[in-house]
Amino acid sequence: MTLDPRRRRLWHAMGLGPVWQERSAEATAHPSALLAADVATASQSLAPAPVVDAGDRAARIAALPWDELQQAVAGCTACSLCRTRRQTVFGVGHRQAHWLLVGEAPGAEEDARGEPFVGQAGKLLDNMLAAIGLSRDGAVPADAVYIANVLKCRPPGNRNPEPGEVAQCEPFLKRQIALLQPRLIVVMGRFAAQSLLGTDASIASLRGRVHEIDAGGRRLPVIVTYHPAYLLRNLADKAKSWSDLCLARSVCDGLDRQRP
Repeated sequence: MTLDPRRRRLWHAMGLGPVWQERSAEATAHPSALLAADVATASQSLAPAPVVDAGDRAARIAALPWDELQQAVAGCTACSLCRTRRQTVFGVGHRQAHWLLVGEAPGAEEDARGEPFVGQAGKLLDNMLAAIGLSRDGAVPADAVYIANVLKCRPPGNRNPEPGEVAQCEPFLKRQIALLQPRLIVVMGRFAAQSLLGTDASIASLRGRVHEIDAGGRRLPVIVTYHPAYLLRNLADKAKSWSDLCLARSVCDGLDRQRP
């Protein structure tokens, strides 16, 4: 019978032989020393990956430029969504756009294509933006939008985002806001609004007025509206979303007039 060296050490440490193995300097070492060495080796191999401090992780993300930030999102394994996604959905649009649109999380089509707001909901959003002179493909910042989601990975079955998932993705969105430096943000959907504004209020109670968040020491106006996918199921509320976009357009135009 031939044993590999590790197994032979364990057998000797437990006093089990086998007695017919050729003895060596290693085999005659004190059993307790051998067992201690093997326990240490096993502990190292079974030890969990080092826990990354949330503050350190957020600080590292907060220093990334655009391309490195996108790479960090693509390789993120901070929550279980990395095991079920096809790909991450980073964002799309002009990286100096005056408008930032924030949705909740990718759906099935977004997960497949790697771009936010595609399919019927995306077409509706594009049509609404075009009606106020904006586009995700806009060539100049004033006519462009940047579109991102709170979550960068699709939750299985399009379920609601979980608090832990939102917390892991939050530094990515914050960095996108810091890099973009938009004039205003339009948040679409209840979870996006609640996440960005830190509230549990309903869409109905949040829309129709201007909110503000702190973005790197400056106050940034935020307009809340319905998610385009919701509007496809509730056609009567399209008029409300149109009103919200008009409010956002008015706020942005007012900010432009204030600039020297």
